[in-house]
Amino acid sequence: MTDFRKTTQYLLPVEKKEAEGYDIYPVHDIGEGKIYCDYESLARRIAGRGKAVIDGYVGVRFDIFAEELNKAFVSIGVKPVWWNTSAAMKTSEEIDALIEPYRSGDDPIFGFRAPLSIEDFFNMDRFGSIVPDDAAQVNIVVGIGAALAGWDGLLVYLDIPKNEIQFRARAGAVTNLGADCPDAPKKMYKRFYFIDWVVLNRHKKNIFNNIDVFVDAQRESAVTWAEGNDVRACLVKMSKNAFRVRPWFEPGAWGGQWIRDNIKSLAQDVPNYAWSFELIVPENGLILGSGNRMLEMSFDSVMYVAGEDVVGHDCYESYGDEFPIRMDYLDNFDGGNLSIQCHPHKPYIQENFGEVLTQEETYYILDCKPGAEVYLGFKDDIVPEQFGAALTESLEKGTPLDVPKYINSEIAHKHDLFLIPLGTLHSSGRNNLVLEISTTPYIFTFKMYDWLALDLDGKPRPLNIRRAMDNLCFDRKGDKIKAEHVAIQF
Repeated sequence: MTDFRKTTQYLLPVEKKEAEGYDIYPVHDIGEGKIYCDYESLARRIAGRGKAVIDGYVGVRFDIFAEELNKAFVSIGVKPVWWNTSAAMKTSEEIDALIEPYRSGDDPIFGFRAPLSIEDFFNMDRFGSIVPDDAAQVNIVVGIGAALAGWDGLLVYLDIPKNEIQFRARAGAVTNLGADCPDAPKKMYKRFYFIDWVVLNRHKKNIFNNIDVFVDAQRESAVTWAEGNDVRACLVKMSKNAFRVRPWFEPGAWGGQWIRDNIKSLAQDVPNYAWSFELIVPENGLILGSGNRMLEMSFDSVMYVAGEDVVGHDCYESYGDEFPIRMDYLDNFDGGNLSIQCHPHKPYIQENFGEVLTQEETYYILDCKPGAEVYLGFKDDIVPEQFGAALTESLEKGTPLDVPKYINSEIAHKHDLFLIPLGTLHSSGRNNLVLEISTTPYIFTFKMYDWLALDLDGKPRPLNIRRAMDNLCFDRKGDKIKAEHVAIQF
């Protein structure tokens, strides 16, 4: 925990130490001497051009970055003139009105992917007043959307991993795009996911091939940076070979102890680890390495450079930059049951949330304790209306659901494989370590019943009974589950 991060998870170090066993910092070589790790070298790089455009992602604290970079300029005897894109940004009230159609009212989780562009957040005519001072040694325009100023200068991009954005949001250290102040973390995440990240990904892609310098801005006192051409060459090389993203880890209401007990390189002062996000690319990063120095950038970067090489022609034709595969570990060893849940059908997720693809899953049981269960589908005598009424009663009265009355369960064994297509009711019972392999949109889980458990903030997690009932396939029940959804059972 620091003043700008609320988490026990370690900040990515500048230098990598030798890993033993499971490597939480997988690195891809960019070449010897290609990553720099100080503000002074960056200041000298900018001073050589005379003008710089410093753009970047939401969650970057541009004020802190500019302050540190300015100190470096002073140390080399250069006095820059600074311009800030905030002068051209619309007011928070104007931006609230702009994004209102995509917030889905007071829904605590879901919105609609905004079809907006970065230009919509600015009074574009005001960029005309952001003009370099001919008398200055160095002119710098800094802030989100800086490339819109149209300067012919060095284009510097400040990137930040999305898990770090969330840690900063939880600490109240950053705001949403165009907001005056932080909001509650879950509200901020909803706006990030459906609006800010969508808009800024489009902007990042538009300028990506023109970026001269990439900066990993997650460490404010010790940035790492690399030349744009070196970064792009490394990404192209990665796209034609096997590569691994940087995993990240989160505690949760139902989380367990397997991950913490078996991966000692992780922070141990946590109540549990519920998730190991191994490949959920809207949020994972890629680590580039030079010698022992590390620079992280968001996964979408490799898709912008060579997406077709990563996923193949047909897949790229269908999904574009939306990488379609997701892998994570669910750990509830000595923890709790996951919520009873399902995922939406493709037309539903497209019409209601603006997503490109939906979430189909498999559960592979990597480890479990004797008697562990997987909840999958319904009992033979299920009556949908009765089930829906029982869920509603449980929610309204805070009473337990008679799970065995309605829901089928299967005893889990190591190496069992369960198939969970769209609309299938499912949950991992406690004492499983599940490798979840699915398609990517991972927040679209419609929870029906959460065992009356509270989240780590002491509040119930939101349920989505109506949405679940709209998507459940009630014919997935009884013997059909064993015949069609239990692919391998030992």
